[in-house]
Amino acid sequence: RDKDDKYKIWMPKFLMAKEDKDQRKGSDDVERNIFKFKKSNAEKSKKMEKEEKFFRETFMYDKEINVINTATAECSVSSKRRVDLPVTAGEQLDVIDVTEGNVVICRNSEGRYGYVLVEHLNFR
Repeated sequence: RDKDDKYKIWMPKFLMAKEDKDQRKGSDDVERNIFKFKKSNAEKSKKMEKEEKFFRETFMYDKEINVINTATAECSVSSKRRVDLPVTAGEQLDVIDVTEGNVVICRNSEGRYGYVLVEHLNFR
């Protein structure tokens, strides 16, 4: 053992200098983590594209999809039809379009589209 090692003060990992942490990590670990992150984003965007395509075909929606407003669901509602969007209480929804009557077209965080009654939404 070196004399330096004998008198070296032990420090938790979170208090160590950034250079010391970089020396312990291999370059393979960093690349692997970046790859996993990109892969999950690719899968998510592919699912979003599929949902958007289904939405455009089902609703015959040819306009550009723009978020008009955001709303919070006040209560949980299950969908009775495929075109209705099932929502849970407290869920954040993007309002895409206003239709005739008391229904709006919304998108949830998973990328699914559907009709939601205005009575179930809270606009802030």
